[in-house]
Amino acid sequence: MTAVKNGRPAVHLIDGSLYVFRAWHSMPDEFFDADGHPTNAVHGYTRFLCELLERAQPEHVAVAFDASLTSSFRNTIYPAYKANRELPPPALERQFVQCRAVTEALGVHLMIDHTYEADDLIGSTVWNLRAQGWRSVIVSADKDFGQLLGEDDEQWDYARSLRWGPAGVHDKLGVHPHQVADYLALCGDSVDNIPGVPGIGAKTAAALLGHFGSLDALLERIDEVAFLRLRGAASCAAKLRKHAEQARMCRRLTRIALDAPGASDLDVLERQHRQVDQLDPLCEQLRFGAFTRSRLHALLR
Repeated sequence: MTAVKNGRPAVHLIDGSLYVFRAWHSMPDEFFDADGHPTNAVHGYTRFLCELLERAQPEHVAVAFDASLTSSFRNTIYPAYKANRELPPPALERQFVQCRAVTEALGVHLMIDHTYEADDLIGSTVWNLRAQGWRSVIVSADKDFGQLLGEDDEQWDYARSLRWGPAGVHDKLGVHPHQVADYLALCGDSVDNIPGVPGIGAKTAAALLGHFGSLDALLERIDEVAFLRLRGAASCAAKLRKHAEQARMCRRLTRIALDAPGASDLDVLERQHRQVDQLDPLCEQLRFGAFTRSRLHALLR
């Protein structure tokens, strides 16, 4: 079922890595594959994907995965990017491969790249399809995706059953979608180990962008900052002068790339009807129970 809004059909773009990690942390360690390896994340991710496909019934859909925490082009710009995160243990790395296999077995297009992150693959797909008259529903809780939302686009935090469009970005962060990358460049993002400008928090970043409009305009007019009706305005101006180049560097990290190898062909994003006999060996290997097998088979009809 293709969801239409203002005459524009939707493609669903899923931040797969987020939901694998959530399943890894939330599912009990009681699931194992035919070789005795743990599959708790695979079971949780499969339940999530089945439920989403059953509920939304998207005709055009893709799941994007991160290939690595250390191979992104952002690590070249700033080697400490995401250095605060622990690398997935081998047991989880193995399950990521299995989750990708489940995704493809369900006829869902898979996107993964060693240079670009899942955010970039989704962002480039949003950009490509917008030019063709399509809108996007981005399935993720990640605030970074706010910068991608156009007039009819939505972000869907599936776990919390929350959906929002461009106005919701402003409600959450105090800035508009086109300002999100600048906002994160100013206040930083501890999740990704992006420093931002030391001493500038979220409220100050939003207030500065509300007045100047963009990071570039702010840095060009730093002399005006000290005269704003802003708590600690003089100190804020000094911090911006000292860390202007760092702020620009951080924006290169926070801005989602729109030239990544995302999908541009709608035929690629159309759900494929796989043969059940291709799914059965995977179910055997992953030791899925009767209920999960039944859901997977129903989704292939």
